[in-house]
Amino acid sequence: MKLHTLFLGLVFSLLCSASHANVSTIAVAANMKDAFLAIQNEFKVDNKADFRVVYGSSGNITAQILNGAPFSLFISADESYPLELVKRKMTVDEGKVYAIGKIALLSKKSSGITLGSSKADLIKALKQANKIAIAKPELAPYGKAAVDYLKAEGLWDLAKDKLVYGDNISIATMYVASGAADIGFTALSLALSPGIAKETQHLVLNPALYEPIRQRMVLMKNPPTDAIALYQFMQSPKAQSILRRFGYQLP
Repeated sequence: MKLHTLFLGLVFSLLCSASHANVSTIAVAANMKDAFLAIQNEFKVDNKADFRVVYGSSGNITAQILNGAPFSLFISADESYPLELVKRKMTVDEGKVYAIGKIALLSKKSSGITLGSSKADLIKALKQANKIAIAKPELAPYGKAAVDYLKAEGLWDLAKDKLVYGDNISIATMYVASGAADIGFTALSLALSPGIAKETQHLVLNPALYEPIRQRMVLMKNPPTDAIALYQFMQSPKAQSILRRFGYQLP
């Protein structure tokens, strides 16, 4: 009886593994989390596709792909990481720029730190803060944009010793929302998400002071039909409407 039960369990496990292997895995940059959830829900209205979603910094996702991670579609936070995969001939083609992102400064409403748009207001906020959250610039395009912004505004020396780093922009944002950091740099899309907006206030930062955040997506070689359908849907008016709602510009 025990052998029979063990055999059935083994068969079930193998069947589950085989079924799981047929599911597409989509890699999505952390700044896109809330917007992508809305896009995914809209996509599933007319598509019964089953896929897994992995969120992370674009740098970490790229490293995973280079080490053999079986992702079907990479929805990045910038262009440089997917174009590196294009150069290595790991993708179907050069993909598409699907959105242009913006950075924002974020503070918890209960922190007592007011965010004003003048440089004097920014200096005051940075001085008041004990900890300033930012995504790791070597891994996350939004972290790099924040560093570029601080340097362009001449505020880097004021902020650099207070910085606390998250592996991706979502983690850096949660540092502020949870109170672990007083203020932080985030993606506008995350600042506009209902859960974050409820606890925080934000200030959109001057996009002329950092390189445009052109977000590109690429299909990896031999993508399944579900991944292709999602890639096409990302370019549809429905998906673009959601992206605009979350503060993205369209290319």
